[in-house]
Amino acid sequence: MPMTKLFAKKSRRPNGFTLMELLIVISIMLILMLIAIPNFTKMKATANETSAINSLQAIYKSQIQYQTTYPSNGFACSLQSLGGDPKTGPPSPTSAQLIQGDLAAGVKAGYTFNIVNCTKVTVNNTDQITGFEVTAVPQAVGKTGNRGFCIDQFSEIKSDPTGGTNCTQNLQ
Repeated sequence: MPMTKLFAKKSRRPNGFTLMELLIVISIMLILMLIAIPNFTKMKATANETSAINSLQAIYKSQIQYQTTYPSNGFACSLQSLGGDPKTGPPSPTSAQLIQGDLAAGVKAGYTFNIVNCTKVTVNNTDQITGFEVTAVPQAVGKTGNRGFCIDQFSEIKSDPTGGTNCTQNLQ
């Protein structure tokens, strides 16, 4: 047998990867995924908390605009009053069209929003809302967010580190 044919057979290798090479690559990918997934969850919760704070500020600004537009009503005592669809007609005290639909429905970016603790006075036989508190609570504490947040008519945002509505800590 000629020497060139002998070398040609030995240096020739089949195309593709061996099973061992594929298993090593898959193992490395699994290890990287196990490292990345917890970090992704933390980043998502942090992003949701930032979104919740921004949404609280948007609701507060809408409340001020609502009070200016409908002074005999004072503030709104429901998110639905601040929301509304422009296709249904002009703005009204029950559908002011000041906030987005998802926020008016009370759910946005892993948080549930609600207007609570409305205080009112009666002026000329009409109830006027003079105070309110808006709460933002994570839908799944530890997953969609870690802290709960609150804002009131004085625009002070506070947090609850346990994810509830007992907002006693100043936001930092």
